[in-house]
Amino acid sequence: MNRLENWFCASSIWRFITERRVLPWILSGYPLGNHVLEVGAGPGATTDELLRRAGRVTSLEYDAGFVAKLAEKHNGSRVAVVRGDASALPFPDNSFSSVIAVLMLHHLRSPEQQDRALLEFHRVLRPGGMFFALEIRDGWLHRASHYKSTFVPMSPASAFGRLTIAGFSRIAVDIERSAFRVCALRAREA
Repeated sequence: MNRLENWFCASSIWRFITERRVLPWILSGYPLGNHVLEVGAGPGATTDELLRRAGRVTSLEYDAGFVAKLAEKHNGSRVAVVRGDASALPFPDNSFSSVIAVLMLHHLRSPEQQDRALLEFHRVLRPGGMFFALEIRDGWLHRASHYKSTFVPMSPASAFGRLTIAGFSRIAVDIERSAFRVCALRAREA
């Protein structure tokens, strides 16, 4: 992420927007369950709110600096902070009741890496678990704000097919202006 993204994602403005608008829209009545995997936690704008809504949170982050700060903040709490790659999760199968990725998928370096991450999210979800995501659409403003940063936008139109290939069902993709949310179920095995 670039300096602008780092500043904004750590700001009290983004934390407020995330808690009051983003998470309620992403989740919109779906249960998180008792153990949430937060992928791409960054400075932790959603971590506290996820903890309020679920019994436990595991926050995965690639950036070592964010990991150290988030781990220090949540030392001794019901939040575990882990450094790792979303496309090769360091967790066993069926570990989490839900997985949530807020503005994270577009930071993966290729559509293939995004698809590996979706497969990993499905793998670590328990049967009956939910995957939630918020992503931004492609456009000049988003490209400009990601100057000197990775920006590989996922189109809302491709999300359904890509999630289906990853094994998800009951997939909902909803667009609101320049962002979209995804909710998808890992079906219970027969």
